[in-house]
Amino acid sequence: MREISLCGDQRLTLSDLRRSGALPREVEQDAQAIVDDVRRRGDEAVRAYCLRFDGACPDSFLVPPEVVRGALDMVDADFLAALGHAQRQIRDFHEREREQSWFTTRPDGTLLGVQVRPVPSAAVYVPGGRAQYPSTVLMDVIPAKVAGVPRVIMVTPPQRDGSLSAYTLAAAALVGVDEVYAVGGAQAIAAVAYGTESIPPVAKIVGPGNAFVAAAKRYVSGDVGIDMVAGPSEVCVLADATADPVVVAADLMAQAEHDPLAACYLVTTDATLAPRVLAAMGRLVSQSPREEVTRASLDDQGLIVTCDTLDAAIDAVNLIAPEHLELHVPEAMSLLGRIESAGAVFVGPWSSEPLGDYVAGPNHTLPTGGTARFSNPLGVYDFQKRSSVISYTPEGLMADAPAVQVLAQAEGLWAHALSVGMRRRLAEQGIDSFDDERAACADAMGTAWPRRLDEPGVPNLGAAGKGA
Repeated sequence: MREISLCGDQRLTLSDLRRSGALPREVEQDAQAIVDDVRRRGDEAVRAYCLRFDGACPDSFLVPPEVVRGALDMVDADFLAALGHAQRQIRDFHEREREQSWFTTRPDGTLLGVQVRPVPSAAVYVPGGRAQYPSTVLMDVIPAKVAGVPRVIMVTPPQRDGSLSAYTLAAAALVGVDEVYAVGGAQAIAAVAYGTESIPPVAKIVGPGNAFVAAAKRYVSGDVGIDMVAGPSEVCVLADATADPVVVAADLMAQAEHDPLAACYLVTTDATLAPRVLAAMGRLVSQSPREEVTRASLDDQGLIVTCDTLDAAIDAVNLIAPEHLELHVPEAMSLLGRIESAGAVFVGPWSSEPLGDYVAGPNHTLPTGGTARFSNPLGVYDFQKRSSVISYTPEGLMADAPAVQVLAQAEGLWAHALSVGMRRRLAEQGIDSFDDERAACADAMGTAWPRRLDEPGVPNLGAAGKGA
């Protein structure tokens, strides 16, 4: 892991993080080409890419419902119990996120509000192939179901022998996925975004994936909704002299074993902690079944930041804006108000980040790469859409129409002003419609703009405005 020491007024900078940022241009270009091809050729293109990238393509992309349900009988009873435990706690958490429609009425009778409805359909992408993530099935499907999405489908790539993980299918059966399709990669994103002969399109796509999946999601965004463009996983541990170096080492390794590109940050105010954590890692990594991946992540993406004050350490954490943040300090809850950006915050030394990955309840689909500065964890709100509701009475119109006409005149939008001006005339006369339509149109200019605004002066922009 790289090491940086900050003293006095020194602060961590974005360049110190060495984040790669946007997806590589060649990945974006390849993903776009795949999406465009699937959009043109449908199932034929999907099959070609499945064979090319996954080495297998089923006769039918749709997994028979009896096969999905049958997976429940194929897995260990302890696994099913753990899955059920996680499901209950994840659902309980997300039930509290559900938003309701609301309405309010002004004294003049004008009704305003918001109607909240679920999106009509959603696709959950679940990585497969080399690794299985039944926890992702729970995390991404449960909030969609809580939101009331009528059709929730899952796409996941087959393994080289053409099979799907029984763990993943069992999770899909448990949470009530409506349809499962054995397809992955950018071709799966294209299929659910635009539809093929055998895969109907959806309104929203969520879930993590590799760089090609992320690039494809970014490309189709706007034609369909997406949750986020997720990058490699990351964790930041803020620790002082009270932290246990062995526990901190294990926590950093828990992220490192995901991916060689996973980023692990240790921010500490104790200069003696870093060497002790590194020593513990040396003893632990060699025992890991995922030693190669873990070492690559720690060596290439790991960073230790040692600060001489807690203020500097918190500044560093806020700059990192990590996906996962652990606070290994006394009275950690007192620091929560100072954390500006993090996907999920694990408060106190007993709050292991894997608890959040599996069973705590909050979603583990989180913003990465510093996007926690403006993004949120996946939640029920991602599967709901809102319509503003506006219902005026004549009295409400009369109260607001003059302001609308003045603002519309300032913007030069004559018909905007006319629209409320005509209604204003009806309200003034106490009628619902004009008896003489020709007469009603006679002085439209005066109806729209009853008073001409005085011409405004010209702001003096100083030197910056000269020669423009």
